[in-house]
Amino acid sequence: MFFSKNNKAIRCSWGYTFEWTPEHQTKEQLRPLTYTYDVLGAECLDRLDEISPPGSSDPHPPESQGEPDNPPQSQDEKPPQPRRDLYLLLEQHHGADPKLNELWTQLHTVPPWVDWAQIKRGQDVFYRYIGPALVSLTFQSLVGGMGGRRVVETLSRTGGFGVRVAKRRLLETFQHILQVTRDLDGARPGGDGFASSVKVRLLHAGVRRRILALEAARPGYFDAGRWGVPVNDLDCMGTVLSFSAALVWVGLPRQGIYLREREIIDYTALWRWVGYLLGTPTQSWLGDYRRARVLFESLIEADIDPGEMSGVLANNILTALSYQPPAYASREFLCAEAHWLNGRDLADALGIQRPSLWHRALVAGQCLYFVIMCYLYRSIPSWDEQKIERVRKFFYKMTVHNKTIGLGTETNFELRYMPQLGRTTEPSGPKDSRLRIGPTPPPPPLAERRGLMMLVVIAALVVVGVAWLRFGSASGLLAAFSRGFLMVRRRRSGREDEGGGLLWAST
Repeated sequence: MFFSKNNKAIRCSWGYTFEWTPEHQTKEQLRPLTYTYDVLGAECLDRLDEISPPGSSDPHPPESQGEPDNPPQSQDEKPPQPRRDLYLLLEQHHGADPKLNELWTQLHTVPPWVDWAQIKRGQDVFYRYIGPALVSLTFQSLVGGMGGRRVVETLSRTGGFGVRVAKRRLLETFQHILQVTRDLDGARPGGDGFASSVKVRLLHAGVRRRILALEAARPGYFDAGRWGVPVNDLDCMGTVLSFSAALVWVGLPRQGIYLREREIIDYTALWRWVGYLLGTPTQSWLGDYRRARVLFESLIEADIDPGEMSGVLANNILTALSYQPPAYASREFLCAEAHWLNGRDLADALGIQRPSLWHRALVAGQCLYFVIMCYLYRSIPSWDEQKIERVRKFFYKMTVHNKTIGLGTETNFELRYMPQLGRTTEPSGPKDSRLRIGPTPPPPPLAERRGLMMLVVIAALVVVGVAWLRFGSASGLLAAFSRGFLMVRRRRSGREDEGGGLLWAST
């Protein structure tokens, strides 16, 4: 939708309003990027598979293949082989293979635009706003991102967003985010975040190769002419933008949080480095946060086109996260968050249930809580530093090591959900509507309680403020409360006398 304001071309797309400039790119201009991809990563995955062939990638083997009740014991029986680590294989064999060495050299050649002090500040930005950031990444970047039909065509074929596996899939993504933001050593070459980014890069290559192989075996399985190459350059650019620009310009502002310019610059620089490790073209569009914003806005206009499968994946995520620890949020509350962050147009197009006024109010209360806490800690440097260090450790432990809430152990970013002929993501059914892990019945929803608490506090402050303005002082306010209390007592005693007379008359 276009309209003119002060001779400027203003465009409103899916509830997001921005100025269209000559730097913005149309769908036709972006289309060539859907046919290019990380060729070096794909070639290196082939080399690594020759060195160490992959095992079964099926996370749910048939039950008929279970072990016998009394398996024979043998001294010659070999223990099960550990799962392969692609980063470790690359580290061990890059010296003997020119192609592997090319990738290894590329990864360890730090571009001149990388400023490690800036990367560290960008990591701190994430933890400074981690509460609203997680809400944004989940409900705006991920759930709302399912509006991109082209990306959904790839995701749906992996089966990784079925209602019973979607939560683990999200936790694995969150582990990667935590590892690249945990500390500076983790983001440097050789660190945990560095290694996990390389594994994700090779994982993308595996998904692409598998889908193209299935298309070659059965033409029509994946229409590359229409959707482009699976996990192409534009897909990867959109992924990086969903973690950076989408958070800065949509997710946080819609919760009342606005980053300072220095924070935006630092946070964009962090994700430019991560994008480089993922094999994403980053030379120009992430070199400046303004250009990153322009590309993000171009993608909103060009890529958001929800289809039927978009709604299936979006609703599967909401169902998978409902009534789950630690927040135990109801599905209705999660739907309210999705509507709040994506707007009614996109949420309706994804088939997300419209929330009640009550749940909208709870989300508003949660936003007020985030605003107060984030701005309060940000304004006091010592508090800000302590909070960042505290939540950095807490979220990593909860996500990675906690067996009830999180993964229980570090994921190795393997191709767990192998695309197969006939496999697609199924919508959740009635039996999945209250999928729970943990206590039954679950404890009161934490997020909803927090929103309600803020609404009560704000309402009380408004009442006190209005009364203060009305009566002018504390003594006047107390006198007013005293008079009101006496009036209530007199009216109550009068009703009791009247009721006694009526009772006497009736007898």
